[in-house]
Amino acid sequence: MDFSNLTTLIVAIIMVSNILFAGIVVFIERRDIGSTWAWLMVLHFIPVIGFIAYLFLGRQLKQKNFYRLSAEERNYLQSEVVEQLNELKTSEWYRNDTLKKYADLLKMNVKSSNALITLNNDLAIFSDGHDKFRSLFEDIRNAKKEVHLQYYIIQPDSLGKKLRDELTKKAKEGVKVRVLYDEIGSKRISRSFFRELISYGGEVEAFFPSILKLINFRINNRNHRKLCIIDGRIAYIGGFNVGNEYLGLNKKFGYWRDTHLRIVGDAVNDIQGRFILDWNYTAEHQLDLGRLFIQTEKHDTNVPIQIIASGPNSETEHIKNMFIKLIMSAKRSVYIQTPYFVPDTSFMDACKMALLSGVDVRIMFPNNPDHPFVKWASGVYAGELLKYGAKILLYENGFMHAKTIVVDQEVASVGTANIDRRSFYLNFEVNTIVYDRKIADQLTQLFFHDSRNSKELTLDIYQRRSIFIKIKEAISRLLSPIL
Repeated sequence: MDFSNLTTLIVAIIMVSNILFAGIVVFIERRDIGSTWAWLMVLHFIPVIGFIAYLFLGRQLKQKNFYRLSAEERNYLQSEVVEQLNELKTSEWYRNDTLKKYADLLKMNVKSSNALITLNNDLAIFSDGHDKFRSLFEDIRNAKKEVHLQYYIIQPDSLGKKLRDELTKKAKEGVKVRVLYDEIGSKRISRSFFRELISYGGEVEAFFPSILKLINFRINNRNHRKLCIIDGRIAYIGGFNVGNEYLGLNKKFGYWRDTHLRIVGDAVNDIQGRFILDWNYTAEHQLDLGRLFIQTEKHDTNVPIQIIASGPNSETEHIKNMFIKLIMSAKRSVYIQTPYFVPDTSFMDACKMALLSGVDVRIMFPNNPDHPFVKWASGVYAGELLKYGAKILLYENGFMHAKTIVVDQEVASVGTANIDRRSFYLNFEVNTIVYDRKIADQLTQLFFHDSRNSKELTLDIYQRRSIFIKIKEAISRLLSPIL
């Protein structure tokens, strides 16, 4: 075969491969129209590189039975949902005015993401890393049976080593310890970091592990959840990862402002269930889902809570839909804190409608984010909302990493999801929604305290930005789907 014939054959193979992959994108994978056209353009104009990019960034996860549950497990979980939906039809079930007011929201969460509402809960709020990890370490030291820990980022620094050593001590005592970390987020560690813990019976797994630490076909799908469940009684959920920067010890970020919850009560079962599903997907040694339905002790407080999970395996964007429903239900105020404000059209429309309805919408994000493109993209969306009357606050006392929404000082969401397309569509996330005015008021007070450490971006200031900034914003907006 001469050179010209070989070239013709290679070109033909590339063209056929492009047609096949285009068929997959259009006819097999269920994507939104914009994403479909984007991948078709990539495959058409840059065939070889486009194919490689598709392998790493474009493939969708299966949505049907992603966690490989047995028919018995699926039926049992579904029966719990059906039972609660039937209970929610009776007005006697709603224990307070807040639950009655947001009945549509909690029903939507039950139907869309199987997020059962639990009443027998108590919780504490942490906004400082030192306080959060001090409490977490104390609870780990008091563990009697098991510690389940899941973080997007675990750094091999002094805080990461301290956590590892505390877990190793418990494993030596016979407590069962399981650690699940994200392969991409925790790229600086490996199983060898936990060698001693494993030697005492601890189990450690990486979510979506790489091939030889070099190739990861799921690099675009990150498990962004941060959970810890102790003895099935206490759970931590929120924005803090594990690393010295979360204690404010990184000069680049300065003080680290985040929000985390410590929950005791029936909602712990649902948080445990989220860990078990992720663990069983990853680990060889499976956990029994039956442990979800253990009874917990009663508490003096009865804080209603739902645990809402979402991910690339979901048929709909559960957390994003919950955010939009929350905003659309607001009558007086919406207070949002997020490190990344790069929303999609539907989220922007919800904010605009709330503003047009006279709702006080305030959005806070860091003035100095960890990614310049994020800052410029956030400026575009913030500027658009300023025209509708939103109040934009740029946090300056270090880095704002809290992921909270408080509506009418009555109901609030705290969790791992940012206000961006990555958290809405690509990452595995989990959020807590709390139907309690006392907790919502505490989060509101935190927001106003942070406001004193922020500067306001007004419409006048925004309109006077330079041409150079406008160009960077325009480019960043085009990149916003992948930020």
